[in-house]
Amino acid sequence: MIDGVRIDELKQIVDDRGAIFHMLRADDPAFERFGEIYFSFVHPGWVKGWHLHKSMVLNYAVPVGRIRLVLYDDRADSPTRGRVQEIELGGNRYARVRVPANVWNGFIGLGSADAMVANCATLPHDPDEIVRIPPEDPRIPYSWRRFGEVKGA
Repeated sequence: MIDGVRIDELKQIVDDRGAIFHMLRADDPAFERFGEIYFSFVHPGWVKGWHLHKSMVLNYAVPVGRIRLVLYDDRADSPTRGRVQEIELGGNRYARVRVPANVWNGFIGLGSADAMVANCATLPHDPDEIVRIPPEDPRIPYSWRRFGEVKGA
């Protein structure tokens, strides 16, 4: 596991009327601070990545659909520098993944339906705080092609 990454299984309450999917509470030991919450949809087979945040910590959960979240640690002072971590979220694995600042991340939609990725970030979005590179950038030792044709960036 990449240093600073945290994976917490999340609670779902399901009954005949529908379901409740918990994500993060202020009294949860994983809670750091609130910046903003946003939702990102990704089509099956499409990649959103690579990107990293210089200061923001991400807290991803996937209540609808399925994704493969991929992390790459390129932090000079990290004991896990050079490590890649793959995490499947959604479907049968409803969990929250904490992605530390300065860790590259991206995800691909899996299955046959769109996935909804929720992010409870520790800071409000700031376009000067994010760094983006293409999905097949050679600086990251990972190929999305194992899932088929690479779509998106």
